[in-house]
Amino acid sequence: MVSVKPVAQKLLSYVPLVLVLIDLRYEGAECTKSDVESHLEMGKKLLAAGQLADALSHFHAAVDGDPKNYMAYYRRATVYLAMGKSKSALPDLSKVIELKPDFTSARLQRGNLLLKQGKLDEAEDDFKKVTCVWDVNSRELRAECFIQMGEMGKAISDLKAASKLKSDNTEAFYRLSSIYYQLGDHEMSLNEVRECLKLDPDHKQCFSHYKQVKKLNKQIASAEELIQQQRYEDAASKYESVKETEPDVHHYTHLANERICHCFSQSQQATEAIEVCSDVLKTEPHNVNALKDRAEAYLQDEQYEQAIQDYESARQHNENDRQVKEGLEKAQRLLKQSKKRDYYKILGVKRTAQKKEIMKAYRKLAQQWHPDNFQDTDEKKRAEKKFIDIAQAKEVLTDPEMRSKFDQGDDPLDPESQHGGGPHFHHGWDGFQGFNPFGSGPFSFKFNFN
Repeated sequence: MVSVKPVAQKLLSYVPLVLVLIDLRYEGAECTKSDVESHLEMGKKLLAAGQLADALSHFHAAVDGDPKNYMAYYRRATVYLAMGKSKSALPDLSKVIELKPDFTSARLQRGNLLLKQGKLDEAEDDFKKVTCVWDVNSRELRAECFIQMGEMGKAISDLKAASKLKSDNTEAFYRLSSIYYQLGDHEMSLNEVRECLKLDPDHKQCFSHYKQVKKLNKQIASAEELIQQQRYEDAASKYESVKETEPDVHHYTHLANERICHCFSQSQQATEAIEVCSDVLKTEPHNVNALKDRAEAYLQDEQYEQAIQDYESARQHNENDRQVKEGLEKAQRLLKQSKKRDYYKILGVKRTAQKKEIMKAYRKLAQQWHPDNFQDTDEKKRAEKKFIDIAQAKEVLTDPEMRSKFDQGDDPLDPESQHGGGPHFHHGWDGFQGFNPFGSGPFSFKFNFN
């Protein structure tokens, strides 16, 4: 939380003593020139002379003489404040306000005391009643109250007004920049601190803060540009630098982890993506971006049921997201497909395997399961089926169009598939007449049909 600024601290410390010396005229007392008024006059003289104990005695007498005299309570409260007895002053100030609700000085005094005591809601109420829209100090003081209450939007509103009401208000711009920075809005923070430096290029706090915000802003912009260029590993590294630059502000570490999660997902580093995305979701379970990225990583890792859960959770919080809708449909198709033929598993390769890896796995398995290698009738039949599966897997996974369809959850060789392009093979040994599954390789095998 942003700390109370020096100007406000001085105001809170000295306002009571300053107001003590103000010669407020006696207004509205119900008695005429009497003993009560005499006690008030004598108390004022003793107070001005610094004889606080004697002054307090006279104000006690004035209160006893006229319990409805608001000025008697106010004078006694000022002595209590001068003596450092704020707890004793508070009831008297409340009595003043009860008797004269429009007594601005009493409300301001009580608001200061309530703020110091941490009674923020009550202090805010007093400040609202005394704040003049044109008064800079009142605006800034109320802003500090809002900051302590955690109502940063209201604090920003008052500080923006204060920055306009006072032409050289570098402090207001510095405070605004600091608040925006803590809220995670680094661009607005940079804008406000630049305004401070326009007024005073040598402002130490603003210049130091400017360097920090500018560095962070540049790192984030650079990382986002790398993501646009699909240089995901470089972008993830850049966001790691963001965490090093600002490790103490949650908004920036959280943003960095969310974007690193996205980078890992897009670069198909499924294990890393699941780990980082899960960390993000621990602190923000309904983060739709992290849910989508983890779901994609689960798909890459063939954890289809987990992917479906993440997509369904994301849909609950953003039902109009097209990526969520399409991702969920894809995950459901892949789950259904996984219970049938999986060409990747048949060849024993990952979904991210390149064509060279696929061909290498295919040749090895085709050589192992070629029917000519088996003499026993049952073993030969089993080898024939295995051999066909291997050949089909190779055809699908080496054809970009068919592989894309399969990756979307459609089997291009399944005649029952609504989206398939029709089978290129028919189950059974006769389907291999005229087809050489080793046509693209250096192998040649003799086919026996006996």
